[in-house]
Amino acid sequence: MLFIGAIAYVTLTVIIKSKKIVVVPDLTEKGVVYSLEILTDLGLNTKIKGFEHSDTIPINTVIHQDPEPGTEVKFGCDVRLIISKGTKIITTPNLKGLSVQQARITLEENSLLQGKISKTYNNNIKKGKIITQFTSPDTLVKQGSAVDLLVSMGTRPKSYKMLDLKGLSLEDAILLIERNNLLLGEIKYSPHKDKPENVVVIQEPLSGWRVNKKTYVNIEINRETGNKNHQYLSGVKPAGLFRYRLKNGFLKRHILARFISSGFSTDLFDDYVKPGEEIWLFIPGNNDSTLLLYENDELIKTQIFN
Repeated sequence: MLFIGAIAYVTLTVIIKSKKIVVVPDLTEKGVVYSLEILTDLGLNTKIKGFEHSDTIPINTVIHQDPEPGTEVKFGCDVRLIISKGTKIITTPNLKGLSVQQARITLEENSLLQGKISKTYNNNIKKGKIITQFTSPDTLVKQGSAVDLLVSMGTRPKSYKMLDLKGLSLEDAILLIERNNLLLGEIKYSPHKDKPENVVVIQEPLSGWRVNKKTYVNIEINRETGNKNHQYLSGVKPAGLFRYRLKNGFLKRHILARFISSGFSTDLFDDYVKPGEEIWLFIPGNNDSTLLLYENDELIKTQIFN
């Protein structure tokens, strides 16, 4: 028995050592049929390990192999291959009516990308919601494709023909601006000897231009800068303390004091005040500053300060 076992061991060892050594070829991006022919010619067995989608490796070609290229193996060993299924095809989701953020999340969940965003007014779709998309819903596209979006800016704002403010006092110009749903922008002062004093001489936007609701209107008043002797509107006062007493009554009134200087505006006071009470405001010492006083959203006083 020992003799027979020894003979068998020696025989198997000789047979195994005598087997041919084969170098595994590089089959990456090679076709399935070509890979099968090469491995068969080398005396190796082909095993399909699985299939995967790939955006870079064409369909029915090798993505990965095991053992790796250049590995020395025995004649008759297995080589396991993973084959490409090509680019994954996605059906584009319907994004109409979603917000941009919701659309982005939906696209990411479907392995798609957000493309260009364009905007337009639309009376039927709320502001910030998607009107339409390209590519259209239920279209077959490649994984990773971009979808462009058209987003609503809401209802188109009502347009106005810009008023002619030239020749008006500052107070009248402000009243006209506010009554027409426009906003007061920068107030400037500069001398124009050939035009009446203390009136609007320049406006922006110009008269007749098309403007939308809440458009800012800048005006320039004909006035010698820093001239304290010229009295107009409610008078020119040195910077310092501003006082205003409310009329007697029964209900509190909303008082807003807006300070404008060098193109910037700030609210110095914004609160409800009892009838008969007096408010005191310190006015910064800036050149050619304007104080607008509103009572229950109505402009009641315009004061210029040097």
